[in-house]
Amino acid sequence: MTRLPFLVYVLALGTFLMITSEFVVAGILPEIAGDLRISLAHTGLLITVFAVGMIVGSPTMTLLTLRMPKRLTLVLALVVFVIGHVVVATGSHFGTLLAARFLTALAAGAFWAVSAVVASDAAGPGLGSRAQGIVGAGGSLGTVIGVPVGAVLAQLLGWRGTFWAIAAAAVVAAVLVARFVPHSRVTGTVSIRGQFAGLRSGRLWLVLAACATTSGGVVAAYSYIAPLLTDQAGVTSAAVPLVLTGFGVGSFVGTVLGGRLGDRHPHLVTVITPAVSTVLLLGIGTVSGLPWVTTALMVVLGLFGLSANGVLIHLAVRAAGSAATLGSAFTVSSFNLGTAVGTAIAGATLGALGVAGPALIGAVIVALTVVPTLVLARVALRDSRGAAAGEPAQDTIDARA
Repeated sequence: MTRLPFLVYVLALGTFLMITSEFVVAGILPEIAGDLRISLAHTGLLITVFAVGMIVGSPTMTLLTLRMPKRLTLVLALVVFVIGHVVVATGSHFGTLLAARFLTALAAGAFWAVSAVVASDAAGPGLGSRAQGIVGAGGSLGTVIGVPVGAVLAQLLGWRGTFWAIAAAAVVAAVLVARFVPHSRVTGTVSIRGQFAGLRSGRLWLVLAACATTSGGVVAAYSYIAPLLTDQAGVTSAAVPLVLTGFGVGSFVGTVLGGRLGDRHPHLVTVITPAVSTVLLLGIGTVSGLPWVTTALMVVLGLFGLSANGVLIHLAVRAAGSAATLGSAFTVSSFNLGTAVGTAIAGATLGALGVAGPALIGAVIVALTVVPTLVLARVALRDSRGAAAGEPAQDTIDARA
C-alpha cells in the first residue's frame, strides 16, 4: 500500500491542536470561571466566540492570504495561534480573553482551509480522501486525547498552564510545517473575483450543505449526551467520560477508514454514513432508558457520525477547481455553522422533548444529508457513464454566469 508523505501527519498535528483549543475550554470551564470570578454561562462565551471566529475567519483569512505561498500562510497562522494562546494564558480581563480566542479562531480557520489543499496536493489525486481522513483524524484525536489531557494539565498547573502547553505544541508544529511543507511560489496574479467565480459550482454547494447537516446533527446530539446518559439511561457520572472516550475512539477509527474508502467509493461513503447515523441517533433517542444499549449506540455513532467529513472536504476541493483553497475554507465554515445552528435547535427542544430531544432532532438534521449526497452520487454516476461512452462530462448542476 502506498504510504502518505510525512507532511500529511504534520498537518494532522496542526488540526489536532486546533480542535483541542476549540473544545478544551469545556473541560476546564469551572476553573476559568472561578479564577475570573464570572458565571459558567458567561465563561462559555469563550467557546462560542471561537466557533464564530471559525465560521467568519476561514473564508476571510483565505481570501486575505491568497497571494501568499501556502507554507508561509500555514506558518503565520500557527504564529498567530501561539500568540492568541499566550494572551489567554497571561490575560486577566475577560474581554481580552474573548478577543484572543477570536483571533486564535481566525488563525485556526486559515490553517485548516490551507492544510486541506496542501494535504491533497502532497498525497496526489489517488490518495486525496485518505490524506483528508488522516488530517481529520488529527482533529478527532483532539477530543479523545487533547481535551482530557488539557483538563489534567489544568488540575496540575492551573487552567493557564493548559494554554501554555498548547502554545508550546503549536511552536513545534510551526517548525515542522516550515521544514516539511515544500516552498511554492504564487504564479501569476491571483484574482479575488476569479476565486468567487470558482464558487459557482453547484456540486460545491451541495457538498457544503452536506457538511453543515452531518456536523450539525451529530454534534447537536453529542453536546447534550451527558444529561441523557445520567438522567435517563442511568449511567453514573463517573462513567460518562468513558462513554465519551468510546465515542472519540470510534470517531478516530471511522475518520481514518472513511478516508481510505473514500478514495475508491466517495459517494458510497457520503450516502451510507448519514443514513446509518440517522438510525443510530433515532435508537439513542428512543431506547435511552437502557444504559448498555445507549452506550453501545454512542460508540458506533462515533464510528459513523463524522467519518465522511474528510471525504466531503476532498469533494469540495475538487468541485471548487481553481478556487480549491476557498472551497476548503467554506467547508470549515459549514461544519461550524451546522454545529452552531444544530446545537441551538437541540437545546431549544429540551423543555418539550426532554433530554432525548437533542438525539431525535439530530437524527432529523443528519437525515437531510442524504438529499445532497444522493444528488452528487447520481451526477457522478451519470458522468462516469458518459465518459465510458466517450462523451465529455458535464456538470449540469453547476451554475453558469
